[in-house]
Amino acid sequence: MPKLFTKNIAGGGAPVKIALDAFGGDHAPDKVILGAAAAIADFTASGSPVEIILTGDEEIIKSRMDALGVSAQNITVVNADGVIEIEDDPMSIRTNKKNSSMGIAFQLVASGGADAFVSAGSTAAMVVGATMLVGRMKGVKRPALAPIMPGISGFYMLLDGGANMECRADMLAQFGVMGSIFMNKIMGVENPRVGLLNVGSEREKGRELEQKAYEALQSAPVNFIGNIEGRDPTLNVCDVAVTDGFTGNIYLKAVEGMGAFMKASLRDIFSVNAGSKIGYLLSKKGVKALSRKTDYREVGGSPLLGIKKPVIKAHGSSDELAFKNAIRQAVNFAGAIGEIERGIAALKEEN
Repeated sequence: MPKLFTKNIAGGGAPVKIALDAFGGDHAPDKVILGAAAAIADFTASGSPVEIILTGDEEIIKSRMDALGVSAQNITVVNADGVIEIEDDPMSIRTNKKNSSMGIAFQLVASGGADAFVSAGSTAAMVVGATMLVGRMKGVKRPALAPIMPGISGFYMLLDGGANMECRADMLAQFGVMGSIFMNKIMGVENPRVGLLNVGSEREKGRELEQKAYEALQSAPVNFIGNIEGRDPTLNVCDVAVTDGFTGNIYLKAVEGMGAFMKASLRDIFSVNAGSKIGYLLSKKGVKALSRKTDYREVGGSPLLGIKKPVIKAHGSSDELAFKNAIRQAVNFAGAIGEIERGIAALKEEN
């Protein structure tokens, strides 16, 4: 089973600069600041230092850094006005909220002042900002939100996880190419298996979208294994599960809910009586390993594939560990951007 982001794979040279939205998420800015400090410490120890640019209210950020005992080494603070809230119009990132913490972070990436973007803020605003401010890769129809999910014997990528509610077959083929390259270059999966999420494994199953996407994926430069059903990704039948954003988001939330159900059920089982508590002590190591495996914080966030520079959407309830790993993911992702661009070009040539 591949280990997820257990080491830093960024190359040498100048430090990678990460624009980090300090006011995105439920626990901002404290957990954002602590996550940044933890990531800096890890990368510095590995010999590949990073620089973090925290965007948001400068006075508050510096005050909280002092209170938390966080050094300003490798951290720059760029002032921003306000925050994009979940209920705000996503397009406001280009208008009245362009100077918000998320807006300024995107502007830094777009202008070359930063190499990658991380935020736990509004997903819709992030998709708009990434697409309109940073820009899509040449030839990419739509960017795709691509969460990395735990399976029974490894990890798999789901895309689209919710960025595009309506998709065309050619878009799903691009999702397959981008996901395959990410899983190969970042996760170290050799010849990733790409499956099309459907209501049955037979070739003729699905709506017109799935039937046309099947044909497009067959001719794409990926290891396409055909249709897969909803139970297959968690059994690691595939390494990349391709679907439209509407279906993908429902699937994603269902898997998250089942994970929470299983954790709660285990707690109930092991707290029944003295015997069950002894059983927990005997199986404690395995239970903790399972809990860690299904913990979104170990992943850090979901990459938005198809954007010219790395964009990572962290979970809204991210803590210090989650932000640290989201930053790690952004840094490592930087090395795969060129590969994805070449993959999209090859897909265009095939068609």
